Amino acid sequence: MTNTNNTSESQRPQQSSHKTHSSGKSQESQEPQEPQDSQESQHSPTARRPRPMEILREARAQLAELTGMSAESVSSFEQTEEGWSLEVEVLELERVPDTMSLMGSYQVELDPEGQLTGYRRVRRYERGRADARGSGGR
Repeated sequence: MTNTNNTSESQRPQQSSHKTHSSGKSQESQEPQEPQDSQESQHSPTARRPRPMEILREARAQLAELTGMSAESVSSFEQTEEGWSLEVEVLELERVPDTMSLMGSYQVELDPEGQLTGYRRVRRYERGRADARGSGGR
């Protein structure tokens, strides 16, 4: 019985989109819902590829939720074979003056849909310090 209800419900939006396509006028606005060969792909949240800004926002929010620390900025962002890779700067310990606050740089990995699959701290530093990576790690 549940399958019958789901099938009839999933056909309703599809039938209305066919009517829209036949008019020709609204066809452009309906293109993101393609392909029509699979009903699941139309209604699946993963059917549409997320935009880079959506990935960035979601990664920051997920990292903050997991660590309990606020993500201040994203210093690198790239698409990989496995999904997405980011380096996120996080405020780990707030101090006065602000230049003495401890920051952490986290490598964050996401799947193609933008869901966090892992993270690790790659660096810890005081906010007011210049990057010393090139000077032998001192």
